Amino acid sequence: MSAITASPSTPMTESFSRAITASPSTPTTENFSWALRVHDLNYTYPDGTVALEHVSFEIKKGESVALVGPNGAGKSTLLLHLNGVLHSSGSRGAIEILGETVDPKKVHEMPDKIGIVFQNPDDMLFMPMLADDVAFGPINLGIKRDEVERRVRDSLEMVGLSGYEERVPHHLSGGEKKRAALATVLSMEPLVLALDEPTTNLDPKSRSELIDILKRLKDEGRTLLIVTHDVNAIPELADRVIVLNRTVVADGTTREVFSDTEMLLAAGLEVPVIMQFFQVLQAFGYPCDVLPLSIEGAVRNLTRTIANGDGHVHLHIHKHTHSEVDSALGKYQHHREAGR
Repeated sequence: MSAITASPSTPMTESFSRAITASPSTPTTENFSWALRVHDLNYTYPDGTVALEHVSFEIKKGESVALVGPNGAGKSTLLLHLNGVLHSSGSRGAIEILGETVDPKKVHEMPDKIGIVFQNPDDMLFMPMLADDVAFGPINLGIKRDEVERRVRDSLEMVGLSGYEERVPHHLSGGEKKRAALATVLSMEPLVLALDEPTTNLDPKSRSELIDILKRLKDEGRTLLIVTHDVNAIPELADRVIVLNRTVVADGTTREVFSDTEMLLAAGLEVPVIMQFFQVLQAFGYPCDVLPLSIEGAVRNLTRTIANGDGHVHLHIHKHTHSEVDSALGKYQHHREAGR
């Protein structure tokens, strides 16, 4: 969340003249293998609703982690604690970024430490032109004009919006707004990047474009925390998954977490569709000890199986096939039509 010290109505060219020339200081990072540490975080809303209980985890520098959980699990509440916007006596001192405790009194210092991309991009786009929005954060960090211009240019290029500098943000498509909101955070070059439901409400093309951008950021070694219900995107974006339901229910590799069907169902979650499909294939005799997590994994699995089977895959129906299919689908509360 940007520190709000410049008027949203002030165009970028006027705001530049007020930018402080000194560069912001950054914490020393050499002594920390982790970027983000949450230790025994607790939070209860004023109406008595318990949102978070004894939440603890660490994220290493360069690690990409997915945070999943049912509605009301406390995921958005957790995100707002990471930059100090939400806080209480039960959360004070519970969050560190590269060894520096998040201080709610210094929220204005947080954008270059952790950047949060909110679910609704309209909450982050409020300036007359897109370049103004992307420049807003760096200007408030006191970045020099030439550096701000570079960051605006580079950030828009990273999200595929080069040439959009003078476009009106609210005239953009939904997918473009999502990428524009991401650019406003990338321009502050935060040490940790957190995203709240980045693929929500996107058409297939826009979703694919955004996933490709996040994959590039992951491959570049950025530290990512991705809050999402989009389980089919997780294998492409994260190597580790944290399941939150007011407290940390599970924390492990993507495969470890998605292999625990009982835990996922108890938390109101499910596994990627491709895993479900290969569980059904197993009922037809398909040899698969390790279920693929993604389309890419499925292609590798099929290629290897066909190569080992002299160019063929042998499927068959036996007396237990239908009950095994029902069992596989029933895990995820899918129902076959009667008599099929």
